[in-house]
Formats: sequence, C-alpha cells, structure tokens
Amino acid sequence: MVTELVIQALSRLRQQKPLVLNITNYVVMNNTANALLAIGASPIMAHSKQEMAEMLSFSGALVINIGTLDSVWISRMLFAVEQANIHEKIVVLDPVGCGASTLRTETARQIAQRADKLIIRGNASEIIALAGEQAQSKGVDALDRSDAALGAANFLVKEYKANVVISGETDYVVSKNSTVMLNNGHAMMPYVTGMGCTLTALTGAFAAIGEETGIAAAAVLGVAGEIAAEHARGPGSLQINLLDALYQLDATTLSQRLKSEFQSEIKDVASL
Repeated sequence: MVTELVIQALSRLRQQKPLVLNITNYVVMNNTANALLAIGASPIMAHSKQEMAEMLSFSGALVINIGTLDSVWISRMLFAVEQANIHEKIVVLDPVGCGASTLRTETARQIAQRADKLIIRGNASEIIALAGEQAQSKGVDALDRSDAALGAANFLVKEYKANVVISGETDYVVSKNSTVMLNNGHAMMPYVTGMGCTLTALTGAFAAIGEETGIAAAAVLGVAGEIAAEHARGPGSLQINLLDALYQLDATTLSQRLKSEFQSEIKDVASL
C-alpha cells in the first residue's frame, strides 16, 4: 500500500510539475532548489512581502525553513502563512534548531499555530522541543532517536491538526490515522548539510499535488539517498549522486527498494 502511494504520487508530481514557494535558509537554497528540479517540481525562493500574496495565489505549497532566523525573516514568514491561509495552500514547516534557542522555539510554535493546513518536518530533537518536551540537541543536530519523538509527534498532530515527519535513521510519518515507518537511506546522509531541509522541500512538492501525509517525500529521499551512497566516495559525491538518483527514480526502483511498515491503516490512495 505504501509503495503504491509513493509511485502514484511521484507520477502525479512529474506530470503536474508544481511550483513550490520556499522561504528557506541561506545555507541550503541551492541544494533544495536543485533537489526540487531533479524530482520534477519547480522551485521559487521568495522572501519579499511585496510579492508574497501574489506568489501564493498560484504556488502549490509554502515551505518555511527557520534555519537562518532573524526578526525580518520572522515577519516575512508570518505574513506568508497568512497568505497561504487566504489561498488555502498547505504550509510545510521545518523548525530547524527548535529547542536550541528560545527564539527558534517560539517562532516555530507561532508558525504552527497560525497555519490552517500544516505538515511539520523535523528531526527527533526538534519535534520533541516543538511539543514542549525536553530534547537532546547540539545546535541543529539531533541527539535523540527518531522513535523517541513519537509521543511528541502525536501531540503535535492533535495540537495543530498537522501531519508530522520525523527524520532519522528510521523515518516516521505520523498522522491522525496512521504511523508509517520508512527504513531506507544511508549513514552518510547526515554528513551532507541540509539533507533534512531537502526532505522538507520535497514534502512541499508532494503536498502541492495532494500527497499531504509526508510519506512520499520521505520514501523518495530515503531510496535516492541509498542509491546515491552506493556510487559515492564521500559526502561531496553523495550530494551530486543524490540529484541524479532523484532524477532517475522510477516505479521499478521504488518497488524493489522501498522498506516500509505501517502501524495503522492508510487511507485509500485515490483519496489523496
């Protein structure tokens, strides 16, 4: 069931080529734009209030990444969420470093509270901190296992009516009706900066074509990362190979490689 969902979502994405509006951090703009292009979506990095309302009238989804945060960016992000709500667009929030500072934690919560349609994508420590629990973190790096954040993720699902993606050695995708475990990827992936941010951007691309669980993006990146690592000598070549793997990914490869389990029933694929 999970594999079928992912294959159908990838096919729709490549047919529709959705525009994804990203308010993201300086470190990963190039990485995430290239990943979106490689999978078949169309990225735009827009940060000005002057064009935000217009942009969100025709974009498929809004991705907000708080990685390089300041007061100017916070104002832009909150305004963008207002516009996304007006145009009934989904918001994908990456609470980078949530728990590392009060500013990051409070900003992430403000965004989550204001979004009408929301997906949260973070590492375990960020998800735990966003839910108000104690987390182990070192800057933006997670020191908690992804399964340790399941309770926090379920809280966030109820609190914000959101779907939650916990990335880690095992990815968990938590929604009101299901919890899905995805076991692809490679141990080298955390050594490439912005890999989680890439997952957030891909989550926005799939959400823009109606796959709002977060499952497809996590599955696609995990499989692509696994393939990329087989041809990489280290993190530098992994990053290049990842773009190629995303571009070349097909239904056969997903059927052969995707490793998933679900703890409760997933809705019919046709309802996505």
